[in-house]
Amino acid sequence: MDIIRDMKVGLRLPQTGKNRATKENIVHLATQAESAGFDSLWVLERLIWPVNPQDPYPGTKDGKLPEDWQYVLDPLETLTFVAAHTKTIALGTSIIDMLFHNPVILAKRFATLDVLSSGRAIAGFGIGWSKDEFHASNIPFKDRGKRANEYVQLIRKIWTDNVVEMKGNFYNIPASKIEPKPIQKPHPPIYLGGYSQNTFARIANHANGWICVVRNSLSKLKSNIDKISEECYKVNRDPKDIQIAAILYPNITDTSYTDEVVAKQRQLQGHILSGTVEQVGMDLLEVKKAGVDHAILNYNRSEIDDNIDKIIEVSKQLSRYLR
Repeated sequence: MDIIRDMKVGLRLPQTGKNRATKENIVHLATQAESAGFDSLWVLERLIWPVNPQDPYPGTKDGKLPEDWQYVLDPLETLTFVAAHTKTIALGTSIIDMLFHNPVILAKRFATLDVLSSGRAIAGFGIGWSKDEFHASNIPFKDRGKRANEYVQLIRKIWTDNVVEMKGNFYNIPASKIEPKPIQKPHPPIYLGGYSQNTFARIANHANGWICVVRNSLSKLKSNIDKISEECYKVNRDPKDIQIAAILYPNITDTSYTDEVVAKQRQLQGHILSGTVEQVGMDLLEVKKAGVDHAILNYNRSEIDDNIDKIIEVSKQLSRYLR
């Protein structure tokens, strides 16, 4: 797949880590990002930080959970706070593990965010991977995919139906009025995270987009986008209707480094998104060509992760390659 579409650029809010996740830092990045013309701001969700986790974290080679995830501000409360300090920039979750939440309550919280932000919410959902978080939520790990199919359909009903009623295998709602409805019609965009074929089918049937992580290779990204397209064809849906959002981890090297040092760092990083601004900018162009519509830049654990002004400056430089 080699389709080039307009790409939006968003930033991760400083929501994790006790020293980084302050209201001052959050407001500073949010207002500066909006003033600079960025499209979106994003938050994640982590319920607990298990001391002895049952499952390795899939985002690191050694399976260790990031240390800054020991301190994580609630995603929707954070976005609602940001909504009060901004006017136009979109506000997204990347992601909330929906199964850990009562669907009626989560739907109302998103609808409230959409109302208070004048229609800027983006609902990024996942089904979770940590058995410890499932246990903490008192939700069975088994059949989580089937539960997610029903959950997404129910969320959409709550956001769109005048009278909501559902008799499912996992969720039951008596005929009820559930307000408020979101400002966005028919509802806020629903992006789903995950990499299984069942997830891709769920996206084709029930969602507006896919959220993924791109680290060291574009081949897997392209393959997965093709798989989503295949699922869309099965249900007579145009694959172009599915927006692709990618969480990216730029690592801009110090300009004082020699070419040899930069080359070595790029080799260690898999040659993707590590190096000079120009090198990373060209990498982002390749990400765009691969079919990504919305880049979410995340500088956590990079050399500039605690410098809000530097994050804005570097992101402005990188965004010039994408527009």
